[in-house]
Amino acid sequence: MNPTLRAAHLLDIEPRTLYSLLRLRIDVFVVEQECPYPDLDGIDLEPGTEQHWLEVGAPPEPVATLRTYVDAAGTVHLGRVATQAAHRGQGYAALLVEEALRRIGQRPVQISAQTYLEGWYARFGFRRNGDDYVEDGIPHLPMRREP
Repeated sequence: MNPTLRAAHLLDIEPRTLYSLLRLRIDVFVVEQECPYPDLDGIDLEPGTEQHWLEVGAPPEPVATLRTYVDAAGTVHLGRVATQAAHRGQGYAALLVEEALRRIGQRPVQISAQTYLEGWYARFGFRRNGDDYVEDGIPHLPMRREP
């Protein structure tokens, strides 16, 4: 089954697809990682935020997602990378990251990575740019990708 890559601003996403994307994030970050935190943080509503997802099946179902946004200082961020448990190990998250980076183009990108994923993000050109910290009970580190 060939995956289909999609990207759109929040207001341009069909409601059922948007519901599936948000449900996927909650299933992974809140339920699976046992980390109650406010996933709906307002950033999704910002005009510079794009939702990216990968669909499979018929009817198409989102099985992996991430978002990109530009903060007030003009820094591009990539985050909320999540894949349904049943679809992991197929390279879907990597496809999404590669496509998001292609769309971002030649601009620096900042991420807040879970520490165990430092090597995974390094393969896309991200490098540590600060000290480890704990966010919502989970060890993280800042990473940046220069063009």
